[in-house]
Amino acid sequence: MVQVTPTHRRDLLRAGAALTAGGTFVTGCGATGTATAAPPATTPMSPSPSASPNRLPFQVTHGPRAVAAVALTFHGQGDPALATRLLTTAEQHGAHLTVLAVGSWLDAYPALARRILDGGHDLGNHTQRHISINAMAEADARKEITACAERLKRLTGSIGSWFRPSRAPTASPLVARLAAEAGYPHVLSYDVDSLDYTRPGAPAITRKVLAEVTGGSVVSMHFGYPDTVAALPAVLQELHRRGLRAVTTTELLS
Repeated sequence: MVQVTPTHRRDLLRAGAALTAGGTFVTGCGATGTATAAPPATTPMSPSPSASPNRLPFQVTHGPRAVAAVALTFHGQGDPALATRLLTTAEQHGAHLTVLAVGSWLDAYPALARRILDGGHDLGNHTQRHISINAMAEADARKEITACAERLKRLTGSIGSWFRPSRAPTASPLVARLAAEAGYPHVLSYDVDSLDYTRPGAPAITRKVLAEVTGGSVVSMHFGYPDTVAALPAVLQELHRRGLRAVTTTELLS
């Protein structure tokens, strides 16, 4: 049975919350969010055929600790060349990732949606413009979710299995309800934050992830940063040494 812990409020300084990478404005999602209970039952407008089982709690922080696997999840934005390098590196190591894509990024680089799926990775929704969705009015927050979902549907035939709120590790009760109404039965949070968007250097990213990761972990990382691309081989090699596979979130929670 999948276990989920409440998302802990972090005391770490989120430096560099607005950084430019590859000509695209890229920011981290580590700002403190509001923990939520499951939203009221709704009928999804356009459920994803690959959505995770309904037995999962609404807000997922990590998978089962007894499983020898982890999910490396990536904020999908930034330089497309760096994104392609990172995907290729993962595939060369037999790893499968989860990419939560920003809709405006998909508008700019639509071919990357199919590239991600063709590599055996998960693709999900990280809002349309990557602004602070928990602080938005209901109509604006709904548009952020549905606009990205529409782009995913148009490009891939599916809205994707997972939704992650922008600029927050957890969804507010309002955003949680809106996500469920849009067809996302679960909000994907995480229990390990790489802090790669603060540009600490590849060795620091590697140390941070490997010091905290354990079986069932969901790790938050970002496209758009050369340090993250440089850190990935060492992270994957050490995970392999520990007997942990890097799998999609769908596989981790299945």
